Amino acid sequence: MNRIKHIIVIALACGWVFTPGVAQAGNGDRAGQAGSSELLINPWARSSGWGGLGIANSMGVEAMFLNVAGLPFTEKTEVSFSHTQWLKGSETNINAGGVALKVGEASAIGFAIMAMDFGDIQETTVNQPEGGLGYYTPQFFNISASYAKAFSNSIYGGVTFKIISQSIADVKASGIAFDAGIQYVTGWNEEQNDLKFGITLKNVGSPMKFSGDGLSFRGDPPEESNYQMTIEQRAERYELPSLVAIGSSYDWKLAEQHMLTIAAAFISNSFTEDQIGLGVQYTFKERFSFRGGYKYEKDITSSDDTMTASKGLSGGVTVEVPMGKTGKSLGIDYSYRTSEFFDGTHGFGIRLSL
Repeated sequence: MNRIKHIIVIALACGWVFTPGVAQAGNGDRAGQAGSSELLINPWARSSGWGGLGIANSMGVEAMFLNVAGLPFTEKTEVSFSHTQWLKGSETNINAGGVALKVGEASAIGFAIMAMDFGDIQETTVNQPEGGLGYYTPQFFNISASYAKAFSNSIYGGVTFKIISQSIADVKASGIAFDAGIQYVTGWNEEQNDLKFGITLKNVGSPMKFSGDGLSFRGDPPEESNYQMTIEQRAERYELPSLVAIGSSYDWKLAEQHMLTIAAAFISNSFTEDQIGLGVQYTFKERFSFRGGYKYEKDITSSDDTMTASKGLSGGVTVEVPMGKTGKSLGIDYSYRTSEFFDGTHGFGIRLSL
């Protein structure tokens, strides 16, 4: 009887996301019309192990990316660092660091930074297409500040403000965006916390625009003369890749020290195809965790028609090492995301719970 009950709960918690009316939504016609697409990349090794599907059960530092409403689940202080080899072979790396602090009994604040490293790129011109002029290094930064609060034993909410910066030596763009999220916790176990729902709105902000000396050049004026003038090219504004994500999760206690968590999510993107995903995580003694997930979008299985580098599959592992008898612990995370090109994406993380 209990097994039947568990199956029903999982269906209610996860199956709704695959209904035809939801799954057929999409905005593929607007693909490529937004900028700052790095805002869609999950830089954290733990949550990316099951495709970033933890909209309903994210917590701590990584909640600032997935759903800021999970920030109050931080016990005291959490410090996290992560390094991602994005599409290994492309020489693109992502570094992220963050801290989450419990403030009082019901609130928490968090700060995080994400930086992308593209390496040194050879400078070229129309007259010298083979280079030889030196190198330049793009700099992409996202800086976040978050606040979240537990409004009751079941309802949690929060907001994140982000500063976005993209630049090279002579061209740059910057902007501000915010995220907002809610988590609802319920269930049928003694603590009534095994079933969770979450919704988040992300990357809402004003359009951004590139500017700088790199968009100008020396040219001749319209009429014949013996001097040159500086001509500036106008850059078009671009929108941010805003989205709405809805998720649910269910914790199934298999035995005293064994836990199985199933999570599902639907992500409605404003400028590309919508996504649906399902993930599973197994935890033993809260010390070892194994997780995997699959995130699907239209044409993702077609090499000719797909609009993403991802192939949808992901997996990861976490090891929690206790630090004495004080309750402090050290977490080590690894994740892998499959890709159409290059050798996939590898994430490595370390987390201190103080």
